Amino acid sequence: MPDRTILLVEDNPDDVDLVRHALRRAGVEATLQVVSRGDEAVAYLSGDEAFADRIAHPLPRLILLDLKLPRLSGFEVLTWIRGFEPTQYIPVVVLTSSDQNGDIQRAHKLGANSYLTKPVARDRLVTMLASIDDYWLKLHRTPGI
Repeated sequence: MPDRTILLVEDNPDDVDLVRHALRRAGVEATLQVVSRGDEAVAYLSGDEAFADRIAHPLPRLILLDLKLPRLSGFEVLTWIRGFEPTQYIPVVVLTSSDQNGDIQRAHKLGANSYLTKPVARDRLVTMLASIDDYWLKLHRTPGI
């Protein structure tokens, strides 16, 4: 089975815990790597600094990206991802609390593959992450990944 690493870019520790819990409950068999700042996401994806060891920090098969991040916004991270050749085809699912049409349009214009609003109910998040696993990790094919 190919590597099934998910990079979660999320600055809210409660949301990180919720995603971890929902992935377990959904039976998603993937390694979750977490970074909490936009600049940290860029460092992880480029293999810089503390993330140089690609065995410990492999390029992900999927990126779950919040928009409201410290240092670099999710929009800036998304722009960087699409401009960096090794990451340009990695699927990016924006997972955020914003349901503003302007944010949705901007994210898609910058290359987001999907835009999902974080559900309030835990069970809904479990269902959402199971669907993400089914499509983005099991069915979807990406060049070079």
